[in-house]
Amino acid sequence: MSDYFVHESSYVDDGARIGEGTKIWHFCHISGDCEIGSHCSIGQNVYVAKNVKIGSHVKIQNNVSVYEGVILEDYVFCGPSMVFTNVRTPRCAYPRNTSEDYVKTLVKRNASIGANATIVCGVTIGEWAFVAAGAVVTKDVPPYALVAGVPAKIIGWACECGVPLRFADAHALCPECLKEYRKENEACIVRIK
Repeated sequence: MSDYFVHESSYVDDGARIGEGTKIWHFCHISGDCEIGSHCSIGQNVYVAKNVKIGSHVKIQNNVSVYEGVILEDYVFCGPSMVFTNVRTPRCAYPRNTSEDYVKTLVKRNASIGANATIVCGVTIGEWAFVAAGAVVTKDVPPYALVAGVPAKIIGWACECGVPLRFADAHALCPECLKEYRKENEACIVRIK
């Protein structure tokens, strides 16, 4: 008996390593040689490719494919139907489908990616960053940044609890959880309390 749940309609290939308390819901395919941490929720119709690393307490909503080259650290949220890519220059006539062809994408701890967002391969999304629904991320996202648009641009900053922050004189106080932040410059904030 395993210490994780897999719905009967899903497939988990030999060699997949899945942590305790993880739930894999309907119509998923988990490839061999991938790693999924503990207490994750893998929504309906999710594909996880070989060599993918997913941390603990990650929530992947329905209809997401996590391709080889993608690393999701602990507590990452992937909204419904968001997209990862892993090849910069795809062509059917010139296949690029080996591990050496795939470009690494790193989503750091506690980052959130909204529904239908696209993450172009080769970027790093910083800790606690928030990617808005429908955004197309083509470059690195700093920690705590709130990005939106096509291509995605910084439109603000998000508290660790997810509430947008308002800065006055380089300081912000979250109105919901009362955490405090200081703006170091236009591309960096830090939590001070």
